[in-house]
Amino acid sequence: MSARSAAEAVSGERLWSDLMAMAEVGATPAGGSRRLALTDEDKAGRDLFASWARDAGLELRADRAGNLFARRAGHDVGLPAVMAGSHLDTQPDGGRFDGVFGVLAALEAVRALADAGIDTAAPIDVVVWANEEGGRFPQFCTGSAVYGGAATLEEVRALRAFDGPSYGEELDRVGFAGDEEPGSHAASAYLELHIEQGPVLEREGVPIGVVEGIRGIRKFAIGLEGLEAHAGSPMEGRRDALRAAARVIEALGALGDDLGAVSITTGRIEVEPNAPSVVAGSVQLLVDVRGAGLDSPDDVVRRAREVAAGAVSGTDVTMSMDDQPWEYGPVAFDPALLDELRGAAERNGARLLDMVSPAGHDAGYVARKVPSAMLFVPCRDGLSHHPAEYAEPAHLELACRVLADTLAQVAS
Repeated sequence: MSARSAAEAVSGERLWSDLMAMAEVGATPAGGSRRLALTDEDKAGRDLFASWARDAGLELRADRAGNLFARRAGHDVGLPAVMAGSHLDTQPDGGRFDGVFGVLAALEAVRALADAGIDTAAPIDVVVWANEEGGRFPQFCTGSAVYGGAATLEEVRALRAFDGPSYGEELDRVGFAGDEEPGSHAASAYLELHIEQGPVLEREGVPIGVVEGIRGIRKFAIGLEGLEAHAGSPMEGRRDALRAAARVIEALGALGDDLGAVSITTGRIEVEPNAPSVVAGSVQLLVDVRGAGLDSPDDVVRRAREVAAGAVSGTDVTMSMDDQPWEYGPVAFDPALLDELRGAAERNGARLLDMVSPAGHDAGYVARKVPSAMLFVPCRDGLSHHPAEYAEPAHLELACRVLADTLAQVAS
């Protein structure tokens, strides 16, 4: 049968049903989902996916980093696999589509191949990457980072969760880790579907975004040290670390406004002693800097550090900053694989928009090892990491058809 038959065999109703069933795992009163990485809820979501994968005749295995692979066999055992997937963990107050759509679309695509009677030469692995979100740990995309060689398993296992236990302790507790060495199974391609997490596709009225790459991301910590004092102390002479932090946050935001196409965010604040009747003596900030397009954000980081230092200049509060920011990207995806996606979209009558992802994804790390590419679908009001996150069933189905078509071509 033709590759077109794979696209036609996609069931949008089955995909939507799976998405809604997964959303009930860790469901929140506001209508979203809470499946923080390596929690019991994350395990329950993975167990549900595993049951569906087994029902589809897929063979499950896991690597030592906690990444899960569900394989549809190919008829040429010597060929490397074609991979497709994303993640099942969420932010603390997450939605129903971020990450989970990419996993369940890949599952539906391999079901469609089977329903269409298409046997591929290469095996196809549906992948669930561990801890993409970083909602519970200080780093994101840890499973794919180990797979792609951007981090070691030892480094990741040593990470301390915001709620106390280490990554390694929780990885062992939930039983995600397998015996396979990360990256030891050869792969020829990786495809990831995702909601856009931005307003562009919806604003342009385009159902599919071809993601040419991911913006570069840098993160660095700022420490501010003042002096704790009673809240009734005179304003004059205070060494208020929180007030200094406010100046830094506003200065960084203003720099982002001035530079235009970049993004600068202060996303985490830790205050000591964090008491209502005490002038704050210490504040820790975590700053996120993202470049314009596929340009390096390193110069923006340099300017952000200068602006932060200037914001507290002349005060009695002292500042420290990381010597070396944490780095991710920018990442340019594989041109040939992007063309495969464009061709499949054209065959399925989908209008396209080439774009760059503003957010990091597992594909960014996987691309260090395997040719990779992504597709986006619109999300209502550009909203993500929120219980109201929503994507139209028709858009999800269309993207899944494009994926099934592409898998039939690339794995043939």
